[in-house]
Order: sequence, then C-alpha cells, then structure tokens
Amino acid sequence: MPYSPATADQLLAIRVNAGIEELAQSERFAAAEPDMVEAIVEGIGQFAAGEWAPLNRLGDLEGAKLENGVVRLPDGYAEAYVHYVEQGWNAIAGPANSGGQGLPFTLSCNVLENLGTANMAFTLLPILSVGAIEALEHHGSEAQKAKYLPDLVSGAWSGTMNLTEPQAGSDVGALRTTAEKIEDGEHAGKYRIAGQKIYITWGDHELAQNIIHLVLARLPGAPEGSRGISLFLVPKYHVKEDGSLGSHNDLRPVSLEHKLGINASPTCVMSYGDNGECIGEIVGEENRGLTAMFTMMNNARINVGNQGVQIAERATQQAMAYARERIQSARAGAADKSPVAILEHPDVRRMLLRMKALTQGARALLYYTAGQVDRGTLGDADARARAEICVPLLKAWGTDTGVEVASLGIQVHGGMGFVEETGAAQHWRDSRIAPIYEGTNGIQAADLVTRKLGMDGGAALTGFLETIARECAHEADLFALAGDCAAVAHWMREDASLDDRLAGSVPFCTMMAIAVAGWQLNRQLAMVAASEPSDAADAKRVAVRFFLDRIVPEARGLKAGATGGAATLYELSAEQLVG
Repeated sequence: MPYSPATADQLLAIRVNAGIEELAQSERFAAAEPDMVEAIVEGIGQFAAGEWAPLNRLGDLEGAKLENGVVRLPDGYAEAYVHYVEQGWNAIAGPANSGGQGLPFTLSCNVLENLGTANMAFTLLPILSVGAIEALEHHGSEAQKAKYLPDLVSGAWSGTMNLTEPQAGSDVGALRTTAEKIEDGEHAGKYRIAGQKIYITWGDHELAQNIIHLVLARLPGAPEGSRGISLFLVPKYHVKEDGSLGSHNDLRPVSLEHKLGINASPTCVMSYGDNGECIGEIVGEENRGLTAMFTMMNNARINVGNQGVQIAERATQQAMAYARERIQSARAGAADKSPVAILEHPDVRRMLLRMKALTQGARALLYYTAGQVDRGTLGDADARARAEICVPLLKAWGTDTGVEVASLGIQVHGGMGFVEETGAAQHWRDSRIAPIYEGTNGIQAADLVTRKLGMDGGAALTGFLETIARECAHEADLFALAGDCAAVAHWMREDASLDDRLAGSVPFCTMMAIAVAGWQLNRQLAMVAASEPSDAADAKRVAVRFFLDRIVPEARGLKAGATGGAATLYELSAEQLVG
C-alpha cells in the first residue's frame, strides 16, 4: 500500500506541541521560519514516499545478507541512500560549523518520522548516525570533531553504537571488550581494541563510505563495573590526516542476526581485533565512557519513541484503506441488508479510532519532547528537566503504542492480516523490537521512578503535573489523571520501598505518558477549534475526544497497579514461581 505523509498533523504538532514559532525567535534557530518549516516537512514527506517507501516490502522479503564478509542490501537501497545524502536530509539539525544546517532537533525528528513511516528498517541507519554526531559534538576533542563530524553530518559516513556483548546486555558494566594504549609507533597515543559486540544495528554495510563505530571497552586496571568503562571511536576505514580514507581497520561482521522483523536492517555480530590491530581513539576521559555514551543513548531513546509513532502511522493508514475497501456483512440493525465496507461496523470503527487517537497522542508527545530538548539547548533549565522526564515516557509508551496499533491493524484485516501477503503483519513484526532496544521499556520505567522521580527533590515532576492540572482543569478525566499521577509520585517518594517503586513503575510510566499526551492533544484541540470548519478539523476533534474520553480514563485505572507494591510479586519462591 502506498505511504501518504501525515504532513498536516505533523505541522500541527510541530507548531502547537514543539512551539516552533517561539523557537524561531531565538538567534540560534532563527532560520526555522514558517516557510522553511513547511518546506522541510512537505519535502521530506515527498522524498520518503517516493524513494524509501517502495523499498519497505522488498527489504522485508529479501533482507540484508552477509556474503563473503560483506553486508549486501536489496537493489535500490544504495541509490536511495545516496539521494538522501545529496538532498541534505541528514544534515538538518547538524552543527553548522561541521556542515549542518543547525536547525532545531524538532525538525530532525520530523525527517526521521517520515523516513521511518516509509521504511522503519532503513531509517535505523540515520538514527544511529544522529546519535554518534551528538556524542562527538558533546564529548569529542576538537581534532575529532574536525576529522569526523563533517562526513557524519552529511551522511557520507554513518555511525553505530556498540554496547552489548553476549554476557553484558542491559548490564553494560559486565562487558569484556578491552582497550590498550599504544605507546609508540605509527599509532602512538591511540588504542588497540579487542572483543566482540552483538546486536549492532547497521554494524556493517556498503551504503556509506565509512562507518564510525563508538565502542565501549575497558582499559587495563580500570575499576570494576560501569565505573571502569571508556568510549572509543573505531572507524571501519582508517582516516588519514587529510581526511581521505586509508586501509581497512581490523574489524569485521561475523554474522547477521535472524530477526522477527526489520529484516533490511543488518543487525551484526562485530569482532574487533582478530589480528591484534584494531585501532581506535578515546572519546572523552578514561573511565567516563558511559557519560559520553548516554548522550548518544538519550538521543536514541527519543528517536526510538519516534519509531512507535512511525509504525503506528503506517499501520493505521493501511488498516483505514483496507477497512474502506473490504465489503462484508450488513450494518447491524440496518433496514438495508446489503453488505457494507467493514469500517461501517461499530467495533471496526472503535479499532480505527483507537489507532488514530493513539498515533496522534504519541506524535504530540514526541514533538512536545523535541521542543523541550530544543529549549534546553537554548539554556532553559526547566525545559531541560521536562525533556529528561519525557524521554522515558516517549520511549516506553510510544513504542508500546506502536505495537498496540500494529496489532490492531492486523485485527482490522482479520484473517488477511495474519498472512504475509497483505503486509499488515510486517508492521507488527517490525514494531516489536522498539520496546526492547535502547533500554527495555522496563528500564525506562525504572529510570522514571528512580532518577526522574527525585529530580530537584521531586519538584521537577510535581511541578510538571501541576502545570498539566492547571491547564486541563476543564477536562475532568485529564485533570483527575494528573492528580492520580501526583498521588502515585508522592506515595513512591514518601512511603514506598525501592522494590515497591519498581513493581509499579510500568503502570506509572504509562499513566504519566498518557497524561502528557492528553495535555498536548488538548492544546491541539484548542487551535483546531479556532480554525475554519473542515473535514480535517472534524477528524482531529473526534480523534482527540476519543483519546480524552476513553484512553485517559483507562490510564486512571492503572493507579492500583502503580501503588500495589512488590509484596505479591515475592510471595512465591523462585522455585514455586517456575513450578
């Protein structure tokens, strides 16, 4: 099914939730004027629909392949990536002093939303590059920035993030990859890297001219656990002093993972230093690798939450088209017994409206978060704190929403959704990874009830909820949900043990995310109400009302789970639990 960019709803979210016009009043983002914003949103939508969307199904069916040590992609991917780089889409929010356009992060999110809705697996390539740029911009030396950023910003080179090892998943402190400083010779001052990493997204390919791997490793004598980890920049091809590419570094893809979905994204097992000559250079200070990596990780978590929006939009579009075309059964209670399109049946209407409302709610949360990131960049400390709170909400609930909407899309298709020919199953298969990587959604929820709950002595989160309640006093359910979230937060801070907080973390994270999304949708509703009547305005009004009247009350029902404590979880011994 052709992909149609959700340009109007994206522009609404960028204006209302990100507040792009206010951002454009700053000197740094002055170029983000309305005409520029519209041109970017419309342009990337057209590019994504024309060049990346047609490759989505082909990528799913053929996938990436490792042939004689080289990762190959289906026909068309190389050309589409070249066009992406040539048109400057990778450089939208890149630093201007490295060849980027210096526009708000919000617009970078829009580029990725459109590309990912068109082809989620392909879009993992620029997502990781954006994160690598962020890490180097904040933690790289001036020499590293000058040497590596221009080609990363343009997209001529791509970037990766190397954390996971077979024995070290979420517990990165257990990694065994080593780095040893070179004292003399050609590579004096650099490091020999040795080890193996797994689940490396786009770890190897031929689309970009070079790949810049950011690799976590441990120096000799480093402290145990996460305190002893350093970050290293390891290029696929050595980069000469004049910026040209040299010989192949001592690294290789050992194999590609056979996955449930995102088949066109080569997920590699990478080996470093098989011959003892993998050369890298340290990024930042020794034993401070996690600080640098989490700059990249925070960016990646926002962009993975964006993936939830992407897959939800694509699944919703396909379900809407199918429900309009599929004729089956007469409308219940109708005098005319002729079969009608299934979208006329009440439960199909319920599913379609739920898909639309959830997708638009997640998009509103995405652009609100992006707007707060941009304000934080401009020095707004309160916005920076709100962005910190929103990151786990967006990553967790956004990706859960993607899975739910993709599953509903299969349900709308009925039996046809369960067979591969319609393509509905691909959306669910692709969606299912997003709640897992860049920190599972349980880890996001744990972050919310530990670090984020205690920010500024609890005032950051409490003040956030007070703002929502104040602005939504006229919306009874949303006002009540904000109050429920505040009550759970108070209980967790004052009365709950750490186990109790963690046991209730996931339902609390969902409550918080829906409260923020509902608040932001309510802002959209106010703008739409002031506009000229139209079919689009009616559609937005009904989708928002569905969210506020049905999804928000559901979230209030999660309070019992959020405050239920951990005692029941541990009534059984481990042996009793597993039987």
